[in-house]
Amino acid sequence: MTSTAHINHDAVLRARVALLGSQTLPVRQEVAAYRVLAQVSPLAYLPLLTVALYEYSRQDFAHDHDTALALRAEAVAAARRMYTAEPERADLLLTALRRYKKQLVLMGRQEELGAVEREMAQVAAR
Repeated sequence: MTSTAHINHDAVLRARVALLGSQTLPVRQEVAAYRVLAQVSPLAYLPLLTVALYEYSRQDFAHDHDTALALRAEAVAAARRMYTAEPERADLLLTALRRYKKQLVLMGRQEELGAVEREMAQVAAR
């Protein structure tokens, strides 16, 4: 069985149509579309998903810290999944980690900061 056997082709088509539409999408819908499309075209859509997840956390969940943190963690995971030779990967991953760290600080979750700072140092050193 190929990896494309698990892809919902209707969902991919709907996501592409939504992004190509003439109207500006709410960030929630952008995130939904990028989540689907990142499965079939990760090189093209993981960077867009990473940025959109942060915007979604900032715009729609600034008051809901737990959801904002989960979205920023998903943004970090998306940036990590980017192709390692992608020129923008390190910058995007550092930005996502910085934003995740900022949310951890805001929530007072000091015990998790060390791991984030170590990863940031590793990424910066490459």
